[in-house]
Amino acid sequence: MMNGNELLKINGVRVIFEGGDASGNVTAVDDVTLAIGEGEIFGLVGESGCGKTTLAMTLLGLLDPNGKINTGSLMWSGTDLIKLSEHEMRKIRGKEIAMIFQQPQMALNPVYKVGHQMMSLLKLHHQVSTQDAERESLQLLKQVRISDASRVMGAYPDQLSGGMAQRVMLAMALSCRPKLLVADEPTASLDVTIQAQIMELLLEIRENFGMAILMVSHDLGVVARLCDKVAVMYLGRIVEIADTKELYSKPFHPYTKALLDAVPLPDPEHRASTPVLEGDLPRQTEIHGGCRFRTRCPSAFAKCEKADPTLMALEGAAHSAACWLLDKEMAEESASGSSGFIETTHERVV
Repeated sequence: MMNGNELLKINGVRVIFEGGDASGNVTAVDDVTLAIGEGEIFGLVGESGCGKTTLAMTLLGLLDPNGKINTGSLMWSGTDLIKLSEHEMRKIRGKEIAMIFQQPQMALNPVYKVGHQMMSLLKLHHQVSTQDAERESLQLLKQVRISDASRVMGAYPDQLSGGMAQRVMLAMALSCRPKLLVADEPTASLDVTIQAQIMELLLEIRENFGMAILMVSHDLGVVARLCDKVAVMYLGRIVEIADTKELYSKPFHPYTKALLDAVPLPDPEHRASTPVLEGDLPRQTEIHGGCRFRTRCPSAFAKCEKADPTLMALEGAAHSAACWLLDKEMAEESASGSSGFIETTHERVV
């Protein structure tokens, strides 16, 4: 469980990829600041292409060759991860910060059996004998609820189902007892029943090992079920951040509200009235100044064209959003009814 101590602090991080706009660059993550506490499950949500996975890969130093961190810092136990060499980063990657992926079979080496890969990891990080590595691997697989651990040890990745492969990835992540687990859409490729099992496993892991989890997802239901705190991303920026219950019950940013409004309900009376967010997610190179959401926002007004709002603290330091409608003076200039768009509460997912 959470103990209140800060584990990771991301300060003003900007990630660019060469080969985009007129300057040759695309900004995938722009001035992101957030903190994750020990034992906390932190959700990062948004549409595909908003920068969620890029931020996750940045934490582990796994950006593509044409990607680089332009500004900011990633403070981990008093050390800025950005300043570490690849050799130094290898000592942290896997051992202190681990990651599981959306497609677990692709993250496993297809030419080696599961047991070989797990034992190699244990021998690398813990310098144990082959016999001890095998014993520990079997125990880890049982911890993630794989009853036939011996069979799985002797299987190749392509012989496993998606849910089984994800359990193997979780077992490998647990092998080094990391302080932070980065979970990039870990349930996206699984059926609903297996999704629920993986979510229960993640909660169990946090409870048993005190491990913090960064949950990267577009699934608002998964985030509501798992996370203590949530940050919403849009085109590389954090537009709202709050405790999960607070954000889901009282969303302030128009984009957050639109995401929650779009969650389908089983009630036939609501099904026909589910709103749709107009327009497509713009490309980074198509936005030049102003609020990035203005082209799709039903409450946009003149100020939104001129400047990009920064996060503003609301109802205490635990909740903040980046929207000009939240500035009283700016809100007075907007069209009537804009504040009603923000103040609506939600009971869809929580």
